[in-house]
Amino acid sequence: MSANLQIMLRVVSIGVGATIVLDLWSACLKRVFQIPITNWAMVGRWVGHLPGRFVHSKIADSLPVRGELLLGWSVHYAIGVSFATILIAIWGPDWLRQPTVVPALVVGVFTVVFPLFLLQPGMGLGIAASKTPRPNVARLRSLANHTIFGVGLYVAALVSAPLFRHSFAQP
Repeated sequence: MSANLQIMLRVVSIGVGATIVLDLWSACLKRVFQIPITNWAMVGRWVGHLPGRFVHSKIADSLPVRGELLLGWSVHYAIGVSFATILIAIWGPDWLRQPTVVPALVVGVFTVVFPLFLLQPGMGLGIAASKTPRPNVARLRSLANHTIFGVGLYVAALVSAPLFRHSFAQP
């Protein structure tokens, strides 16, 4: 297997792993504190309407899209892989040899700009959740979730390292 393919597989495993960490975090918050979690069907609905419409007054009032739940979950994981790709594009494949927490957290925290300034406005929630009943709570939740995603990037890199150790052996 080529080195580039091995790096790509490692990046995918890190992105998927970090997204799983985020999903486990969300499930715990829901179970323990009854904090609502993201409705991925609504994200799928928004993505399904993207070819013709970016901003909705309220995504729940928009017409359903066939397979929106699966689409939403798929997009969620694809975005996780994309963010892992950004991490490696910035810090390089050397980070895969010896992952450190700071780059993963920096990427995790930085990625909060996407829901605040792209997803939430597009779904009718306003810039940085300004149209929600408790905008500051929504913002803090977004920041916490993306910080947890950053932790997940680091943890997934550590967990996946033994699977790819031979791939990144130094000469």
